[in-house]
Amino acid sequence: MVDLSTKYLGLHLRSPLVVSASPLSRDVESICHMEAAGAGAVVLYSLFEEQLRQEELDLDYHLANGTESFAESLTYFPQASEFHTGPEGYLDHIQRAKAATSIPIIASLNGSTLGGWTKFAAEIEHAGADAIECNIYYIPSDPSLTGETIENRYVEILSAVKSSVTIPVAVKLSPFFSNMANMAHRLDSVGADGLVLFNRFYQPDVDLEALEIRPNVLLSTPQALRLPLTWIGILYGRVKASLAGTGGVHSAEDVIKLLMVGASVTMMCSALMRHGINHLRHIERELREWMEEREYESVAQMQGSLSQLKSADPGAFERAQYMRAVKGMQHISTAGWR
Repeated sequence: MVDLSTKYLGLHLRSPLVVSASPLSRDVESICHMEAAGAGAVVLYSLFEEQLRQEELDLDYHLANGTESFAESLTYFPQASEFHTGPEGYLDHIQRAKAATSIPIIASLNGSTLGGWTKFAAEIEHAGADAIECNIYYIPSDPSLTGETIENRYVEILSAVKSSVTIPVAVKLSPFFSNMANMAHRLDSVGADGLVLFNRFYQPDVDLEALEIRPNVLLSTPQALRLPLTWIGILYGRVKASLAGTGGVHSAEDVIKLLMVGASVTMMCSALMRHGINHLRHIERELREWMEEREYESVAQMQGSLSQLKSADPGAFERAQYMRAVKGMQHISTAGWR
């Protein structure tokens, strides 16, 4: 019997199959279904910085409303210990998910600035979450902002969250840095327990009938796997943080590829939204069969075996293979005219 267990963020997971943040985790019954289907851990749907900010504004309004009329109204203010500025529903969801399952429950915070959302991390820890995934979703549009300023923001946010909790913290980030390897090392040096590669920026569409910009969220395809595959292969063994691959994970083959280049876990969302939570069972079965056929005894034995650090052809991850790839495309193009 092959051993599918893995270690991620210092946590022991029975499987490298992790459900990434999505609407699928809004229901505790669904999370239980994920556990039964083979999930090693579940990342809850994201709590957004804007939600916390709105709740704080609502609270300030209701507490201050009418106090300008009578001085004694100020005595109606509750003590700080009597109210909370964060969404209670999210904290309650963590508690219920933990009570109903035995796998790690990872909370997800989505934001782009320093502030209350980073402080809310302590309340998430208190609610019982096993770890926090910080999805730093930031699209800079100010031309005066330098790359260094943007990168410093990521480091500052991680540092703020790490200083407020003792549970592991992963950072989910985009690939759009001038030097992704340097950014990974900077986050690693300030204590990132894991790097989740990569988030996908929202890209709106144009409605040609209404002549309006419309939201248009597209599920990932297997082709999206190549980007996390490349960078996990490059970073494996060069950072202490656990590496998680997300985006394009649809089959057991995708899982195997990411593990071979160095991922500790593989995260799925789109495939489960397309095929249902039971798709996890099929992936786990095929993963086991592949490992048994090739006499792999454990995930640990596979992990990183095809990373750049251990590859017989390290240049395969970099520009060294670019010309070969282009020539291959030229061959296909020429063959099409014959």
